[in-house]
Amino acid sequence: MQYQYYEEYQRQMNQNALLAKEIAKAIDGEYSAINCYEVLAKQAPTQEQREKILEIQKDERRHYEEFSQIYLSLTGRQHKPKQIEECPSTYEKGLNAAFKDEQETVDFYLDISDKATNAYIKRIFKRAAADEQNHAVWFLYYLTKI
Repeated sequence: MQYQYYEEYQRQMNQNALLAKEIAKAIDGEYSAINCYEVLAKQAPTQEQREKILEIQKDERRHYEEFSQIYLSLTGRQHKPKQIEECPSTYEKGLNAAFKDEQETVDFYLDISDKATNAYIKRIFKRAAADEQNHAVWFLYYLTKI
């Protein structure tokens, strides 16, 4: 009987380690987006676009903070974020990269939500996926304006 509990404990620990690894990747992605959207906002041709990009950046900061708290609760330590992508040099390239990244991130966050057993983690990543989809629509809209 004790062995059964140990196996369950080991399975849960392995699952948490894999989840923590994916959340670390999500933290790095949000950190990179925050930095690149700062550059993108400065390149925006209108005040309206600049404000919307900064609003999107604010969402990314919230995701970053929420994911960092989840990572800390899973591992007992803070993740040191890394810039994992280079910010494009022009507004159009930046919009294209942002659109593609946001779309790919939707699926990644939904996968994390599906794998998580904790209801809070599930909810945070589902909400973040919805935000990312919304961001992608805005970036696509701005691409059509070019």
